[in-house]
Amino acid sequence: MPKADRQNGASDVTARITILNGPNLNLLGVREPHIYGTTTLAEIESTCREAAGFLNVTLAFHQSNHEGELLDLIHAAREDTDALIINPAGLSFTSIALFDAIKAFDGPCIELHLSNIQARDELHRHSKLSAAATAVICGLGPYGYIMALQAAAQRLGKLPATMANGLRGIR
Repeated sequence: MPKADRQNGASDVTARITILNGPNLNLLGVREPHIYGTTTLAEIESTCREAAGFLNVTLAFHQSNHEGELLDLIHAAREDTDALIINPAGLSFTSIALFDAIKAFDGPCIELHLSNIQARDELHRHSKLSAAATAVICGLGPYGYIMALQAAAQRLGKLPATMANGLRGIR
């Protein structure tokens, strides 16, 4: 089913969401905290798992410093994932291969950045991957991961029936 054709309703059936994290994100908390903050990737993963439990979705969470491994994970996601969330980090600005792999993924794909890349220096301002993504979330820090999970579940029509209507968004 094409990305734009997914329902926005609700269902109690579990959705499968994969979060991929690119190069150097294993250094979160210590690398350039003035840009990326002091939260570690392990803390982000823990919070994402808690949010996934609330949303009643299954979650796969990966990080790799290798473009080829991320490509393999996207290819595998075509078979076992309903929605993809990717923080491609520095590969955002260089990887045509990731762009092509994301285009081959049929479900919603949300590109995620901790910092507001639009406000960054010229090297970090234009993501090549955004044109292949369903949506882009940037500048919200670690909270962006939670917003991406909720947005993915909403795009799949899999928000929990118990979730407040105000948090469901406009249909």
